[in-house]
Amino acid sequence: MESSETSVYGAALAGGSFDFMKFIKQPQTVLRILSWVFAIVVFATITAEGYVNPPDHFQVMCVFNKNDGACHYGVGVGIIAFLACVAFLMADIYLPMMSNAQERKRVVTADLVFSGAWTFLWFVCFCLLANQWANTVDTTGIATDAVHAIIAFSFFSIATWGALTYFALMKFRQGVGELAQNYAESPPEHTSEYPTSYVPPDHNSSYPTSNYPSFPTSRSDIYQQPSFTPKQEPMGGIDYQPPAY
Repeated sequence: MESSETSVYGAALAGGSFDFMKFIKQPQTVLRILSWVFAIVVFATITAEGYVNPPDHFQVMCVFNKNDGACHYGVGVGIIAFLACVAFLMADIYLPMMSNAQERKRVVTADLVFSGAWTFLWFVCFCLLANQWANTVDTTGIATDAVHAIIAFSFFSIATWGALTYFALMKFRQGVGELAQNYAESPPEHTSEYPTSYVPPDHNSSYPTSNYPSFPTSRSDIYQQPSFTPKQEPMGGIDYQPPAY
């Protein structure tokens, strides 16, 4: 038997309960967890192994060609991506429980915009770190394995966030299409309790309501030429003449 519930943005519009097993098997959930792990690896490794203290300097320097901006950029993008993954995981949990289609649309739109933006930012991060590491001359005291892990997981983050952007776009298109289809199939609402030809009486009027039928509006019904009019003749068949005085 077909369900009569309206489905919008991947869940019933009437709202539903949370199914953990179904949620954990969704591709978006797996991708968010992977993105969360990759972000931890990037910003935690930069924080722990991304700075060294060269012999000729009194302060620590970034391992990526001594460019502190590259390390700061990687840490910032990683931390924000980590927090965003947690936030969107919570949003995915509460999305089936939302009964308002506009609220779902805002969540899916935010997911689409953020995922697309962070795909681009991870691409910039990967290019920046790889370029700076390629230009690094002095690698004394640098944990090269950690550097390679940072660059590799920055690249992996491009793939996971790109896939999240794709799934968010598919969900947005599906939701818009389902919403338009549901509105098109819904029956028209009758807002008036009176028929079209009936005019309800005005109880505030000082004039009584007339119960007589309306006056005909067609002029052909009012004035009609009689089909036969008899010709009147003088009485007695003799013309009357007045007497002469």
